[in-house]
Amino acid sequence: MDYIHALILGLVQGLTEYLPVSSSGHLELGQRLLGVHSEDSLLFDITVHVATVLSTLVVLRKEVIWIFEGLFSPLKPKTVQTSEGWLGRLSDSQQYALKIVISMIPIGIVGVFAKDWVEEAFSNLYVVPCCLLVTAMLLALTHYVRPREKEIISLKDAFIIGLAQAVAVLPGLSRSGSTIATGLLLGVKKESLAQFSFLMVIPPILGEALLEGIKLAKNPEDFQWQVLAVGFVAAFVSGCLACKLMIALVKKCQLIWFAVYCLIVSVLAFILL
Repeated sequence: MDYIHALILGLVQGLTEYLPVSSSGHLELGQRLLGVHSEDSLLFDITVHVATVLSTLVVLRKEVIWIFEGLFSPLKPKTVQTSEGWLGRLSDSQQYALKIVISMIPIGIVGVFAKDWVEEAFSNLYVVPCCLLVTAMLLALTHYVRPREKEIISLKDAFIIGLAQAVAVLPGLSRSGSTIATGLLLGVKKESLAQFSFLMVIPPILGEALLEGIKLAKNPEDFQWQVLAVGFVAAFVSGCLACKLMIALVKKCQLIWFAVYCLIVSVLAFILL
């Protein structure tokens, strides 16, 4: 992989991470079309994913700070009577953090028990176009199914959205598309979904990057660090732009257009592969 490849793939990762079109699927297709797909591409994938996570922290820094401040604030006294029971003793930011933790449970289980199976899926040429087709159908479904909207994501909603995120570890099955579409089908308002969808992925990706980094440190190899740096910067800058864009699009745009895009890419991928 050279600098041009790293720049292109970094831009692909950054621009597609927050759009409901599967960044992992586009990254996998991009590597194969450029002829740079190999066993050693895992480090590059992790690098550009970390870059987009950091772009999330930059764009949503106020929300992240709000959550962290809530984690270190005291609980409401037991004398406070609320209809929510013990949950009512938590501040808004503490409840939000709890929902993010609950949403992480399914993907944590997948990471522990099905990681090898997921990695094998990346080696199958036709997993990406098939999953892109599933993404297209899921996004299209949200256009026709319109449940009554609710303002707040419940603990149950958070877990179900987390299940969608766990399934979306497959390349081509969009994480943001799956989580946002699932939330919409649960009746959660668009305005609440985009932010939650982007924040809930931060801990899993950083955790995965830490574990893989420890493995790589134990088995150091001759990596092209300059190439990784180019990919990282490209993914970070484009990720910042895409994150802001997607938050605006979720509020205003119909996801059906992303469904059409995923369908077209799926068909092209079948033809080209």
